[in-house]
Amino acid sequence: MRLSRRPHRRFGTAALAGVAVLAALAAGPGTAAAAGPPPPGPRVQVEIPGPEAASGPTPAGSGHALVPVTGQGRPAPHLSAPAAVAADGQVTKVVDNGSTADRLDIVVVGDGYTADQLDRFHADAKEKWGEITGVEPYTTYQNLFNVWTVDAVSPESGVSGDPAQGDVKSTALGSYFWCDGVERLLCVDQDKVDSYVAKAPQADLVVVLANSTKYGGAGYNEPSAKLGYEGISTASAGNAKSGQVAIHETGHSLGKLADEYFYPDTPGYEHYSGPEAEQSNISILTADRMAADRTKWYRWLGETSPDGGTVGAYEGGGYYVTGLSRPTDGSIMRILGKPFNLPGVEAMIAGFYRHASIATPGTSTARTLRSSDTARIVVPRLAGARQLTVRWYLDGRELRRYEGRTAVPVRGLGLGRGAHDLTVRVADRTASVRDPGIAAGLRGAVRWEVRR
Repeated sequence: MRLSRRPHRRFGTAALAGVAVLAALAAGPGTAAAAGPPPPGPRVQVEIPGPEAASGPTPAGSGHALVPVTGQGRPAPHLSAPAAVAADGQVTKVVDNGSTADRLDIVVVGDGYTADQLDRFHADAKEKWGEITGVEPYTTYQNLFNVWTVDAVSPESGVSGDPAQGDVKSTALGSYFWCDGVERLLCVDQDKVDSYVAKAPQADLVVVLANSTKYGGAGYNEPSAKLGYEGISTASAGNAKSGQVAIHETGHSLGKLADEYFYPDTPGYEHYSGPEAEQSNISILTADRMAADRTKWYRWLGETSPDGGTVGAYEGGGYYVTGLSRPTDGSIMRILGKPFNLPGVEAMIAGFYRHASIATPGTSTARTLRSSDTARIVVPRLAGARQLTVRWYLDGRELRRYEGRTAVPVRGLGLGRGAHDLTVRVADRTASVRDPGIAAGLRGAVRWEVRR
């Protein structure tokens, strides 16, 4: 769920029962009483990961909590060792797929890593990115992303609340388990996070990796008013399931997807009776009504989904046991370790293209190209056999001989006198997108003025 300092997901007034209900939801399995009053100041809503299951499926989430923006409110640690001071704030481009302006930039910041543990942090960041790109549609579209690391040097190794609730560590970002009394809820000081994120080029998404093997994470899914990124996912670097928490949270921040789980036996969430939900993956409609009205995920009804089963309208979702339906029985928006379902994949691709461009000029468009010049374009490759289509046009007429090319010499165009328009159009004709409105955004074009 997208985080907010105010109710944000509009399911209708009945859906938002206020802070008291949120607090009750947070007090689910695996929680404990909060250890004293939290520090004063503004609060933000975060999603709590589901309890780690000894066997069987792990729920993607189990509630929400309003937590202090500044975490536990501890002052920033002081670094005195010259090596630590020199390393703190260093930025590395771990995955380079092009310019920041045309790629979706993920910034990874570590917490609880001392100066001599930074190599481990870099390895952890690469490992988590590998886990993310093991899930579709990240696998296919991984070359639309850049990944940056920012070294946040901590005086102490590990994070607060690990292994025990009373353990306190001095760390760069103030990460701590037992946030709001929930052991697996891993919160941070957002101001401290932002101070490091600001050192990297423009961030679109932020991941905080805690130097811990303890299961946990959190979803800060409200866009940053200060730096503009879509949200923060926190995860334990050394826990195999925590990476799945981060992937789930990007379903909210990038895909704008709703949670597909629900709260059984929770007062106020027995039945939803409000208006249609905003999110693309929950609905008040039956499958038949959806098809008749040609709305929501009707284009996918009856199709076999990657998470298993057939796309339909399964009762329960958006936290409500009844009254709202989800497309499939068990996507990653409900159960960790599962893939996105078909409507979810489509929504994630739409989210990728809000930040990434598939047509980047390799030759400046600011000047007129002459016969000695070559028009070049940078087009990211997709993972797999299917690639983006590239087509060239001169004064609106397609130059079929150049289809698929990323470079065209001006001298080969056979130009007449005067100025001409040379345009290249790139399109992603993926079968994973059926919504024409989304498909219209999976395009890019570059134009040059050319003369002989």
